[in-house]
Amino acid sequence: MSLQLGDIAPDFTADSTEGEIRFHEYLGDSWGVLFSHPADFTPVCTTELGAAANLANEFETRNVKVAAVSVDPLESHVEWVNDINETQNTVVNYPMIADPDFKVANLYGMVHPNSDDKMTVRSVFVIGPDKAIKLMITYPASTGRDFDEILRVIDSLQLTSNHSLATPANWKQGEDVIIVPSVSDEEALERFPDHVRVKPYLRVTAQPDK
Repeated sequence: MSLQLGDIAPDFTADSTEGEIRFHEYLGDSWGVLFSHPADFTPVCTTELGAAANLANEFETRNVKVAAVSVDPLESHVEWVNDINETQNTVVNYPMIADPDFKVANLYGMVHPNSDDKMTVRSVFVIGPDKAIKLMITYPASTGRDFDEILRVIDSLQLTSNHSLATPANWKQGEDVIIVPSVSDEEALERFPDHVRVKPYLRVTAQPDK
């Protein structure tokens, strides 16, 4: 059965560019982003790995640890990191996991069903401190991943986790948010006294701490 939102992210032990990684131990109490690549030395993925490295401060501010995975061996990863650093003007500062035996790819359902048994899909998993999968996105090989969107989703997920708030369509940091249905009207008045009741099911309030 394939992974679903809310499932516990499979744990694993593997070699990486930062040494051996035990995934759950690596995440600790942090949020996590695990993103996969079909192969090393691919052009779109080179830009993505550089983009993730350049957002190190943004991830750290949100208490997020990043890891990438590809089915190529560790020696190839090490060589690829040099190219990424050179072409993307960055320093890759997170582990790139080597998965030549497809252990991680199979655990996370990354083997491409309509390509061949050596092609992994380009997936993103956002994982909460409880180790549950909060987001899954799969991109085509030709489209670079939108890391601004990944950060936006993490911000939204953290608002839900910390404040019982949801975010409307096209929401950006600092904009109004929505009180989740599980919060009663009485609790909403206590916690968000200035909220606006647009409809019984639609209660809007300012984003906390903004």
